[in-house]
Amino acid sequence: MEIKGNVMVLAELRNGGIHGITYEMIAWGRRLADKLGATVDCVVLGAGPGDFAELTRRGADRVLVVNPGTLDNFLATPAAALLVGAVRGEKPEIVIAPATTYGRTIMPIAAARLGTGLTADCTDLDIDPGDSLLMQTRPAIGGNIMATIKTPRTRPQMAIVRPRSIKPLPGDTGRSGEVVVKNYGLAGHWQESFLSFTRSEEGDAGLESAEVVLTGGRGIKSSENFRLLGELAGLLGAGLGATRDAVEAGWAPFSCQIGLTGKTVAPKVYIAAGVSGKIQHLAGMITSEYIIAINEDPRAQIFKVADLGIVGDAPTLVRELTLAFKRHTEKGEGV
Repeated sequence: MEIKGNVMVLAELRNGGIHGITYEMIAWGRRLADKLGATVDCVVLGAGPGDFAELTRRGADRVLVVNPGTLDNFLATPAAALLVGAVRGEKPEIVIAPATTYGRTIMPIAAARLGTGLTADCTDLDIDPGDSLLMQTRPAIGGNIMATIKTPRTRPQMAIVRPRSIKPLPGDTGRSGEVVVKNYGLAGHWQESFLSFTRSEEGDAGLESAEVVLTGGRGIKSSENFRLLGELAGLLGAGLGATRDAVEAGWAPFSCQIGLTGKTVAPKVYIAAGVSGKIQHLAGMITSEYIIAINEDPRAQIFKVADLGIVGDAPTLVRELTLAFKRHTEKGEGV
């Protein structure tokens, strides 16, 4: 099998440093590169001098620092120009980036300038063993189907991948790689300029970063029961999630929705109360470390992925758990 190029991963920069989402993207790059017998380049656009050793410890073979010190703040056009320069200079077979504001802004501009395709919001990436093409899987038709897309004619194959769709590789202190500085030029005047920064869309606090997530589905049966679920989540110090059915029923806001058309979470403990386990929902929580499912239907799909399954009426169990935890906290015993 002839490999024409490497796998290039776009590092995300926030507050002047490498954001943790980058390590997830390197994990994807490493998985694909190992199947192709290729290498992984992690591209850092316009950042000042820094210690990039952690990128190689997490799976990158090489760190490509492009035009260091040129972008004090994030601007889409010059950042995309740097990425285009890196792609034309290194000729990677595959380029991947996180489906965050950073990746979603830079990658479409770069893809258009390179004349290649781009698949957005992927939940899975793989290599076709038959033709070695990148298989890019993403939700389609409102999340009702999963589409697998290939880019057979143009290069590079470009994809934006959902955060928390893979676990970062652990740091290997015995692993090292090369740090290379490249200057591709940034000629021209840009139409945008940096004014101010208020808040990152993908802030580190909230549901997506919670270590425990408690999610309610249609089996919660009412908005009052969902309110009680929120009370239990508060007692547990957990993030509160909801399935699409619960959101459409008006029991929870869209900001709580977990699944293909909502958020992706990967907590240490995921508790699914009254959740049937449709594939659309599983895609948003399947990387959770420990899954506890409560459902009155013993044949519910959620039990197939659960580490602990409880067959019973979800609202009743939620009510009893809430009362039990309240008694513990009132006695000063904690949760």
